Amino acid sequence: MEFETVIGLEIHAQMKTKSKIFCGCSTEFGAPPNTHTCPVCLGMPGSLPVLNRQVVESAIKLGLSTGCTLNRDNRFARKNYFYPDLPKGYQISQFDLPICEHGQIEIEVEGQVPKTIGITRIHMEEDAGKLVHDEREPVSYVDLNRTGTPLLEIVSEPDLRSPEEAAAYLKKLHAIVRYLDICDGNMQEGSFRCDANISLRPVGRKELGTRTELKNMNSFRNVQLALEYEVRRQRDLLLEGGKVVQQTLLWDADKGRTESMRGKEEAHDYRYFPDPDLIPVVLDEAWIEAVRRLLPELPDKRRLRFVRDFELSDYDAEILTASRELADYFEEAYRAFGNAKKLANFIGTELLREYGPERIGACPVRPGQLARLLLMIEEGTISGKIAKTVFAEMLVSGADPEQIVKDKGLVQMSDEGALVALVREIIAANPEQVQQFREGKTKVIGFFVGQLMQKTKGQANPQLANTLFQQELNT
Repeated sequence: MEFETVIGLEIHAQMKTKSKIFCGCSTEFGAPPNTHTCPVCLGMPGSLPVLNRQVVESAIKLGLSTGCTLNRDNRFARKNYFYPDLPKGYQISQFDLPICEHGQIEIEVEGQVPKTIGITRIHMEEDAGKLVHDEREPVSYVDLNRTGTPLLEIVSEPDLRSPEEAAAYLKKLHAIVRYLDICDGNMQEGSFRCDANISLRPVGRKELGTRTELKNMNSFRNVQLALEYEVRRQRDLLLEGGKVVQQTLLWDADKGRTESMRGKEEAHDYRYFPDPDLIPVVLDEAWIEAVRRLLPELPDKRRLRFVRDFELSDYDAEILTASRELADYFEEAYRAFGNAKKLANFIGTELLREYGPERIGACPVRPGQLARLLLMIEEGTISGKIAKTVFAEMLVSGADPEQIVKDKGLVQMSDEGALVALVREIIAANPEQVQQFREGKTKVIGFFVGQLMQKTKGQANPQLANTLFQQELNT
């Protein structure tokens, strides 16, 4: 029997605000436990929440960027459930009137045609705290710094049909929120995390199978691996005549398997009701249009522009638009250098080896410095090989390429008279390779150039060297 996989994702993106959603406490990560708290986020009697305007504008940005309908009148609700790290005993979220609904994004999986994935809703809510479990004793500690941190929850339609599609959707949404600068996307710190609902059904059947929920996966790789494991587990169980039990699972990356967290036979009754302390959020057209004008060029459009305007390959354009920071870096360097292909090649092979797309802001080599380094190659001041050495030094010191070349005496040798003597010396010392060349094995010229580069410690102009060897060997 063949089965079809059905996956839906619930993604929580922490908003990039300095203060929490309903109070003025800091959202800074890594502070000592329970130091970023106040009567509002701790739910003390008599305290009243005040909505952070930036959270609403972040939601509008994401809704506009994913083709959502923006509900002009939306409101907050209380979601009642007990967790040890939820001090009020309820979470302020949105229920029947979320801020965004009915959106979509397009994903691409290698070897497949692009596919549109529906977004059911995007809503604003506050985060809960964090439990810290003591490995030495059977006790847990609670840290409420995260309580009240602003979140957008993005709920997909069950349109994903493979773990690869799920990973592609997650990466695309991750890129969008980072391009919008509304979330830092740090999965290790929990500011972008994913729950996945997955079920299998016989091919051709419309009814969904019994689903399991995978909680709080913190990397693209773990999401894909966990879903691949769960597909295999559910398929094997169904083929053996068993039944899938609806439950919540955790992914154990060390063991490479899912483990039961708790049973979930029926959906919880959270007893939602409108929050009496918060008035409805009303979006007028002027506000929406003001936010729309702040939207940046999103990754898909930027990738297409890079292909069209810079005549880059789809592969290069996709690499360079992987993050807004990297795309900005490329464009700034291009304005000073002018050769998109050579710039893309150097960034792809040298820069990204040291700094990934999301860490490019930490790179000490600024775009203008990289452009000047590549111009030195174009002008014949240094060779491509020497440029790599200079770049490695720039990554350490942040110094300008001209200063490094001067201090280390790395200027390329382009004096034909000086090089001819070395060329003749190398030819005289290698009669066997000379004979090979004269027998038509012209690729041996690379051997001669290599010998010259060794003698000059990589400073000989390779193009001139090639020309000189051709001239001397053909005389």
